Amino acid sequence: MDNRAEIRDFLMSRRAHVTPEAAGISTVGNRRVAGLRRSEVADLAGVSVEYYAKLERGAIAGASASVLHSLANALQLDETERAHLLDLARAADGVPAGGRSRRRSTKVAVPRPSLQWALDSIIDAVAFVRDPRQNMLATNELGRAFYSPVIGDGGRTPNLARFQFLDPVSRDFYPDWDRMAEMCVNIIRAEAGRDPHDKAIQDLVGELSTRSDTFRRLWAAHNVRTHGAGTKRFVHPIVGELVLSYEEFAVTAEAGNVMLIYSAEPGSESAKRLRLLGSWAAEQTAAPGSSEVSPTRSTPS
Repeated sequence: MDNRAEIRDFLMSRRAHVTPEAAGISTVGNRRVAGLRRSEVADLAGVSVEYYAKLERGAIAGASASVLHSLANALQLDETERAHLLDLARAADGVPAGGRSRRRSTKVAVPRPSLQWALDSIIDAVAFVRDPRQNMLATNELGRAFYSPVIGDGGRTPNLARFQFLDPVSRDFYPDWDRMAEMCVNIIRAEAGRDPHDKAIQDLVGELSTRSDTFRRLWAAHNVRTHGAGTKRFVHPIVGELVLSYEEFAVTAEAGNVMLIYSAEPGSESAKRLRLLGSWAAEQTAAPGSSEVSPTRSTPS
């Protein structure tokens, strides 16, 4: 797959974000470009203007590690952006990233029983596994109750990105909707750079770009990020507002898949509400004739 356009747009967007002042460059008079000029980036990276112009046109295949490192320094890339640049370079060289195959099936994988057992052993926190395409593959009991607005009662695999941008319920579930939307897009952008041959990611991006103006605008910014760890706010329809901390762990047996665990600070109001939600979920499961929400269901798209 030719990723020159992706490389070009990423480098141009990063160059536009660095001010001359931040780069230690003195300026005189008006400037016609946002951020740095190509010649200034080339000088900071220690390469010729002609060579940098070639890289910014997307011809990054064959660039050495030292050149990429110098370029990342010149553009003041953070750790996630540096990784994204290296992923783009590997893809241009035809090297799969992270051990992933070059052509990935669009079929959603069925979780291994042992993975589901591991999730089920987590009682007091929300735990689930998602793939690079934001599909929620498996979750524990508390996770099914917590993500009931996402899982819904449709027939498709729950997809966090489709819920974010295509379901109006997401604006109630995510009180910090704009921040969550930006995070979602930036994570997908990083995944797309890591594996540009993933047709399912391409299809997801195409669908959301067509159906959501917000997604299309955020996608054009070329920002990237990893999930890692942090804190998020939610408003659950059963127990109200929850402030939860999250940690992300790689599922090494399935390259690209990650497990996320959301927990509340011990003794906090959110911890009490999360326990209440767990009790409610247990009652729903134990109730005669009740049907536990399946993790393979989704909100209508």
